[in-house]
Amino acid sequence: MKKSVLTRYRVMAYVTAVMLLVLSTCMVFKYGFDMGEDLTFLVSQTHGFLYIVYLIFAFDLGSKAKWPFGKLLWVLLSGTIPFAAFFVERKVVRETLPLVEDVRPAPVKV
Repeated sequence: MKKSVLTRYRVMAYVTAVMLLVLSTCMVFKYGFDMGEDLTFLVSQTHGFLYIVYLIFAFDLGSKAKWPFGKLLWVLLSGTIPFAAFFVERKVVRETLPLVEDVRPAPVKV
């Protein structure tokens, strides 16, 4: 498996997790203090789009790492639980790092 597959997943896991925390904060302000409705809408739409990208990259990583369905489902759902994606990302990286190919250019013969 190429390192770029893992890197794409890691970036989107962090982006999705941060956006979910921002969305949770916006929801507290919207429903708790009746303010920030427009911002909450914008953040929710952005998080939804980024979550779809996260799903694509996580599914790609899971298929290349040959995960069982239950593990793949847990990784896919971790983007919907605040703080879960941070912990799941660390565990996924620890488990998939040995599968990453060490791609180095061949030495040039002179």
